[in-house]
Amino acid sequence: MATQPSAVATGPTDDGLKGELATFKRRRIREEAAHLFFQQGYESATIDAIAERLKVTKPFIYSYYKNKGDILFDISKLGITLSLEAQEICLASPGSPWDRLKLTVDNVTRLILANEENIVVYLREEKNLEGPAAREIRELRSLFDHRIAALLLEGSESGEFTVDNPGLTATTIGGMMSWVALWYTPGGHWSETEVLATLIQNVARIVHSPIRTETLDLQSRKKPNAAKSKSASPIKKIKR
Repeated sequence: MATQPSAVATGPTDDGLKGELATFKRRRIREEAAHLFFQQGYESATIDAIAERLKVTKPFIYSYYKNKGDILFDISKLGITLSLEAQEICLASPGSPWDRLKLTVDNVTRLILANEENIVVYLREEKNLEGPAAREIRELRSLFDHRIAALLLEGSESGEFTVDNPGLTATTIGGMMSWVALWYTPGGHWSETEVLATLIQNVARIVHSPIRTETLDLQSRKKPNAAKSKSASPIKKIKR
């Protein structure tokens, strides 16, 4: 059925431009709040401090967010939504259950590291979410684990995995991926490649999947000398 061309098709309308500006402003508020929550903690950070960083007034912040908890919800939801989108693409890819699980662990963990501040803020400050906001975030996280559990069940039924409790195992694997954001330091003791390869290797052991050649041979890696070990702690405080 033919349709008449709309104003949007020929160029941005006032409403379209206003919408783009509103989205941009919300994103900037969210980004600055995430930096502040990450550095100072949610409870210590204030709307005044967010406004000061953005060089705007408090009413400007309140015109886009109801309160500080609303900003925390937006930060938390963004991280989980991005993970769900990446997971969906990986699970729809061709290959065996192990191929899709490995791809999910690799891609989602990379995304978590790329959005470290949002993920860390969510993990640390989830307790400050209340009511419907807290419930929605839990449901989104549950969906992520449920999809992994379904994949584990598929692999178990085909004989590729040996998993007694797919639900609990899925939660464990999801936790391993999320937890990396709390201790990984770019340029630190371990490279991102080492972290990802070791994580995939450990997931393979959990599901009893054959460990492919792409995983690290950890014993063949050179160990740092004593002097280097003394000066470089393997786990450093996150600093950006």
